Amino acid sequence: MSTLFVAALSFIGFLVAYHTYGRWLSRKLFGLRGDAAVPSHAQRDDVDFVPTRLPIIFGHHFTSIAGTGPIVGPAIAVFWGWLPALLWVVFGSILIGGVHDLAALVISLRNRGQTIGETAGRLISPRAKILFLTILALALFLVLAVFGLVIALIFDLYPESVLSVWVAMPVAIAIGLWGRQRTAGLLVPSLIGLLMLYAAVYLGAYYYPIDLADYLPRDAGIFSSPVVVWTLILLVYAFAASVLPVWLLLQPRDYINSQQLFVALALLVAGLILASVSGRADLTATTPAIATDVPSDAPPIFPFLFITVACGAVSGFHCLVSSGTSSKQVNREPDAQPVGYGAMLLEGALAVLVILACTSGVGMGPVVAVQSEAGRDYQVATAPDGTAVTGHAAWQTYYPMTAESKGWASHGLKNQLAAFIDGGANFLSTLGIPLRFAVAMMAVLVACFAATTLDTATRLQRYVLQELGATLRIRPLENKFAATTTAVGVAAAVALLAGEEPGKGGLLLWPLFGATNQLLAGLALMVAVFYLARRRKPTWPVFVPMVVMMAMPAWAIIYQMLFNWYPVARWELIGFGVALLLLQIWMAIEGLIFWKSAQGQLEPAAHPHPLDQELAESLEPASSL
Repeated sequence: MSTLFVAALSFIGFLVAYHTYGRWLSRKLFGLRGDAAVPSHAQRDDVDFVPTRLPIIFGHHFTSIAGTGPIVGPAIAVFWGWLPALLWVVFGSILIGGVHDLAALVISLRNRGQTIGETAGRLISPRAKILFLTILALALFLVLAVFGLVIALIFDLYPESVLSVWVAMPVAIAIGLWGRQRTAGLLVPSLIGLLMLYAAVYLGAYYYPIDLADYLPRDAGIFSSPVVVWTLILLVYAFAASVLPVWLLLQPRDYINSQQLFVALALLVAGLILASVSGRADLTATTPAIATDVPSDAPPIFPFLFITVACGAVSGFHCLVSSGTSSKQVNREPDAQPVGYGAMLLEGALAVLVILACTSGVGMGPVVAVQSEAGRDYQVATAPDGTAVTGHAAWQTYYPMTAESKGWASHGLKNQLAAFIDGGANFLSTLGIPLRFAVAMMAVLVACFAATTLDTATRLQRYVLQELGATLRIRPLENKFAATTTAVGVAAAVALLAGEEPGKGGLLLWPLFGATNQLLAGLALMVAVFYLARRRKPTWPVFVPMVVMMAMPAWAIIYQMLFNWYPVARWELIGFGVALLLLQIWMAIEGLIFWKSAQGQLEPAAHPHPLDQELAESLEPASSL
C-alpha cells in the first residue's frame, strides 16, 4: 500500500499547487489577460505562428518537454533511494520548474514570440543576448545528438517499437491535412489515429518487429551499426519535420502522442493501484527510502541529484519550448497557466510514476527477453538461484551501472531506459495485458516522446541560429533551411565523429549535458527576474529558484573537473566546462551591472502590451526581493 500512498499524496499535491500557487502566479504576478494580443494572431503566418486551441497546444507543449528526460533522470536517481528523488520532483516542479516554464512562456508571449535568449538583449543587455543565444545553441547541439541516440537505442533494444513509431508520422500528416481542409477539431481523427497506433504496436510486437541489423551489410564500416543508421535517418526526419508547417505534422502528431500518454498514465496508475492493493508492489518493503549501498564511485547526492533529475523537476530545455514553439501557438494569454505551469506539474506526475516503476515496479520482477520457437518473448525473471529478486537488489542485479571516468550518468543508458519500460510493463501486466504487448506499449511511448523532443529541438535550434545570424550579421544563418541544415549537420558530426564508438558521440559530452541544461534554467530565471523588476513586481518567486539553479550546475561542473576529469586528462570536457562557467560568470556580471538601472524602467517594447501601457503611466510601488 505504500506505493499507492506515495503516488496519491504526490498527485494531490500537484492538483492543490496548480489551483493555488499556479493561479497566483498567473493572475497576480504575471497578470494574464484575455484581451491582450498574442503572437499567434498578431504575426500569423500558418507555418510557425498559428493560433491553436488549448488541448492541441497543451499536447504539443507537454510531449515536447517530456521526451525521455523525466524517464532517464529519475531512473538514475533512484540509486540514492526513492525519497530524495521524489521530494526533488514534487517540490522542484511546483516551486521551480513550473515557475520557470510559465515565466519563459509569458515573457515570449509579450515579446512577439521571441526566444528567451532574444528577449535577454532588451531586458538585460545586448551582450547578454549574445551570451545566452550562444549557450542555447551549444545546449541544443547536445540535445539533438543525444536524443537521436536515445531513439536509436530504443529501436535497437526493442525492434517491436519501430513499426508503430514510423506509422504515427503519415497518420499525423493525414490528420493535419484533414483538419486543415475541413477547419474541424482534431479530437475524433486523432482518436482514430491513436487506435491505428496501437494496432501498429500489436503488429510490431507479434508479427513485424524491425531489427535493422538483419538488413545491414556487415562490411560497411560504421554503417554496419544499426545505431548509426537509425541516428542518421532520425536526423533527416528531424530536418523535414522542423521546416514543415506546425499544423501539418507537429500539432497532430503531438496531439496523438499526448493522448497516448494519457492512456498509458491511466493504465500505469490502474496497474499501480492493483499491484499495491494485492501486495505485489510495496515500495518501502522492497526499496530503501535513502540508499546506503550506492556505487562507491558515484558522485555525491549534492549537487548531483539536482542535475541528474532535470525534466520532471526543472529543465532549462523547457524555456526553449515555452519561448520557441509554444508561444507562437498559444491562442490567448490565460492559456499560459495550463500550458506553462500545468504541463510541468503533469511531467512531475510522470516522473513520480517513473520513480515507482523503477523501484517497486522492477521489484515485482524484472522483465527479460528470451528466445523461443515463436520468436522474441518476455517473462518475469528470477535470480540465478531461482529466487525472486526485488527492489533495489533487482535494479543492481538486472540493470547494473558503475560510475566510470566518462561520467556515471552516461554509462548504462540502455539499462536506464529498460528499467522504466520493463518496470512499467510489470504494472500493466497486473491488468491482464500480455507482457509482450505491455513492453511494446512502453517502448513505443518512450520512443514517440523522444522523437517529439528531437524534431522540436531541431526547430528550436533553427530559431536560435537564425537569431544569432541576425544579431551577428551572418546572412546565411538567417535562412531557415541553412539554419536547419547547420543544426542537424553539427548534431550528426557529433554523433558520428566524436567519441570512441561511431553513433555514440553525443555521450562524449553527456556528463556536461545535465549541468548545461540546468544552467539554462538559471539564466532563464535571471531574465524573468529582470522582467519583473522592470515592472516593480515581486521578484522572490523567481529570484530564489534562480540562485538555486545557477549554483547547482556550477558546483557540479567544478566537482567533475576536479575529481573526475582532471585525474584522467579529459581535456575536452574540462575545456567545455570552463567555457560554460565563464559564460555563466559573464552573464551574471552583465546582470549585476544593469540591475540598479533596470528597476522600475520598462525595456524597449517589442510591441505594446496593455499592462505595460498602464505601467508606463504609473508604476506600482516597489517590492523588495
